Amino acid sequence: MENPPVAGRFTPTALMFGNLVTGCSVLAPAGMLPELATGLGITIHAAGLLITFGAITLCIGSPLTAWLTSRIERRTLLATTLAVLALGNLASAFAPDYTSLLIIRLLVLAVGALYTPQAAGTAALIVPVKRRGSTIAYIFLGWSLAAAVGLPLITFIASRYGWRAAYGGIGALGCISFLLLLLRLPAGLKGTPVDLKTWSAVGRSRTILLLLAITMLQMSGQFVVFTFMGPLLKKLTEASPDAIGMVFGIYGVCGFLGVVIATRIVDTWGPYRTSLLFTCLLLAGITGWALGAGSLVFMAFAVAIWGLGFASTNSMQQVRLVAAAPPLASATVALNTSVLYVGQAVGSAIGGLLFARELLHPLGFVAVGFVVLALILVVLTRPRPAAATTA
Repeated sequence: MENPPVAGRFTPTALMFGNLVTGCSVLAPAGMLPELATGLGITIHAAGLLITFGAITLCIGSPLTAWLTSRIERRTLLATTLAVLALGNLASAFAPDYTSLLIIRLLVLAVGALYTPQAAGTAALIVPVKRRGSTIAYIFLGWSLAAAVGLPLITFIASRYGWRAAYGGIGALGCISFLLLLLRLPAGLKGTPVDLKTWSAVGRSRTILLLLAITMLQMSGQFVVFTFMGPLLKKLTEASPDAIGMVFGIYGVCGFLGVVIATRIVDTWGPYRTSLLFTCLLLAGITGWALGAGSLVFMAFAVAIWGLGFASTNSMQQVRLVAAAPPLASATVALNTSVLYVGQAVGSAIGGLLFARELLHPLGFVAVGFVVLALILVVLTRPRPAAATTA
């Protein structure tokens, strides 16, 4: 659009808050696996499948919904998505059994898949080009807050009041986010329609395909461990629920700080150098977890370093994809979100298999392997000097 509606002062914040709700909805089971297992009469591994199957739904749903909804006005689209997330979490609080909870989760996430990519695409419509990178990074801050504030609260509430209360809290937060978005996002915003030619252009771009592979490898490595972080801490260090919540809090607070730092430096450093920095931090943190497994203090310190990189790496991926091919942004950001969830599914599935076989120490080293591959690809996508400011 040449003259998009003027965005209000808190419009990016409204979009960011929606990512907070989305992040809490996606990550919630990781913060209460023991309570879900006990309350539903299932194993920790089976409870972890809520994340694995949810991620599969999200990875299929993200590009599909981007295609089906690309012509819908953004405020209507995003507000409807948040309404579905809110109602779905409230319904989850009343699920009578595991099967019902899984079905509700899959249905909700099939719709929720479109929020994060469409929110990032909407950011490109409401701010000048020179502020696009920092605004997309800011909107992705919602995912950091989901880990920094959401997961510790979910762990705290679930350990004291049960998993149903935790889902009810996410549902209430979704209602607030829905109203905030309606009030702050201007009407009349429409992106470039996504068609088959768009997907074909994406498939022909080596740079875009490599960037998508980086996202998948980064997320696979993290979710080998992250999905079972709570049970791993309990088994390896005998950590209490409060100590586990503290580690989740460290992870999220450091993730928040990482995105704040990335937001501040990306417009001057450029997306590539910023991405390289935070991928190295991600690798350092996960390596620290693998080497320090068994020591709560050492593992918490490693999680702090890991946290600095976890959300900022993906926000930089979003920025690099938009900069690599601005006309294809609606499709590439949706695909990035899709492969992000592919990574979650792959990582949580591998982590679940290792956890079920009590291979607790190898979990960390498998995660390290994935992130090493991601770092290699980051280096391979280093932009040429002439394109250094845009790639």
